[in-house]
Amino acid sequence: MPELLTEYGLLSLFLLSFCAATLLPLGSEWFLVVLLLEGVSPLSTVAVATLGNSLGAATNYLIGRWGGDWLLSRLLRIDTKQQQRAEIWFNRYGSWALLLAWLPIVGDPLCVVSGSLKTPLLRFALLVTIGKGARYTSLAFLTLQGISSLS
Repeated sequence: MPELLTEYGLLSLFLLSFCAATLLPLGSEWFLVVLLLEGVSPLSTVAVATLGNSLGAATNYLIGRWGGDWLLSRLLRIDTKQQQRAEIWFNRYGSWALLLAWLPIVGDPLCVVSGSLKTPLLRFALLVTIGKGARYTSLAFLTLQGISSLS
């Protein structure tokens, strides 16, 4: 399995990043680090991971906008407690809370709540992409710093 992931490098990162923001309880950060350790371009890895994860978040947004309770509970496995917590954050900070859509536990519900509250799609996409891009950029920077300090 690891060989299959690394053989398709950036495509694997895109798919893993997308899925990590939607249905599956996955993380994509570890694979970004693996690709960086293999010498793949930091700019490419950050861009691909950010795009995949942001599009996955957009899927959650669309489910919130047009989906129903079945999609939330069965497909995304977002329970009422998670959704209420996300609504509290969203009501407190407004759409700016979407900068934190990368956080575990509240990130996916934030995107769903944003869709159900009909946040304008452009605003949603911009804030989510900035937040997710900052996370991947920070991870890449720390990884590269660690590599250079070991050399």
